[in-house]
Amino acid sequence: MELEITGEVWYWRGPAPHHFVTVPPTQADEIHDVASMVTYGWGMIPVRLRMGATVWETSLWPKDGGYLVPLKLAARRAEDVEVGDVVTLRLELQPERGRRTGR
Repeated sequence: MELEITGEVWYWRGPAPHHFVTVPPTQADEIHDVASMVTYGWGMIPVRLRMGATVWETSLWPKDGGYLVPLKLAARRAEDVEVGDVVTLRLELQPERGRRTGR
């Protein structure tokens, strides 16, 4: 499954601070429909992610019935992305990564 989402970059200051984009509700519902086939546990969804010209693998984090997309520092630097910027992300759900872990 491939999805394109657009959202604002925000910063979470928790014990492990990180930058995220929240998956919009419509796309979160689409992901939820296939989540049991792609999760590797704890509701984490493996994805191949593209932001601009930068591509990497990560996992969507479940949160309050939806999902968060973590944006790694190297990708934000490569694309000159800051808190408050609106970005378009292409997500490719990767069920084979979930199955490889044996969970």
